[in-house]
Amino acid sequence: RGGSVIIWRSDRGGGFGRWLFPWRRLPLVLAALLPALYAVSVATARAGDTAAIFLVRHAEKTPDGNDPALTKAGRQRAQDLAGLLQDSGIEFVYSTDFARTRDTAAPLAGRLGLPVTLYDWNQMDALAAELKTPGRRSLVVGHSDTTSELVGLLGGEPGPPIDEPGEYDRLYVVRVGPEGSVTTELRRYGALYSP
Repeated sequence: RGGSVIIWRSDRGGGFGRWLFPWRRLPLVLAALLPALYAVSVATARAGDTAAIFLVRHAEKTPDGNDPALTKAGRQRAQDLAGLLQDSGIEFVYSTDFARTRDTAAPLAGRLGLPVTLYDWNQMDALAAELKTPGRRSLVVGHSDTTSELVGLLGGEPGPPIDEPGEYDRLYVVRVGPEGSVTTELRRYGALYSP
């Protein structure tokens, strides 16, 4: 009473150990508390974390058909992307429903054991809202026009338009802070583009 808290009290024997924590029971207490403490800390950290969105245009495509496949160089670029991002903590992989975008996303999704979630490029406002979820780390594979548009919808700076005929190495990293701050990085990966 009177504002003090008894952590543990033994009624056996009295003396010095009466008011001290029972150190021999520490492993049991920790085993009981750690899972709950971990769950609370993860939930708290996630709520305050920055969302990280990695955005790329699909890799090099063949010139034929309405839904062209990737070229040999494109398949290599998709592997390069997977190697680059495999340790970045990505939990979600998104692609439009075209062979070239799915095949660009597939190597990373395969390495991480994640599904490739298809998105409708006509519904990018909803996708942008989902991607901004605090703590979420995502890869989005799109097209030369939709990728920079999505960067803008996230509040980022898309920079100059992607060169449609040959620029496949642009990688945006957009970070959205829990308070709404946005940073944009423009990186290059794989075989470098030269106009």
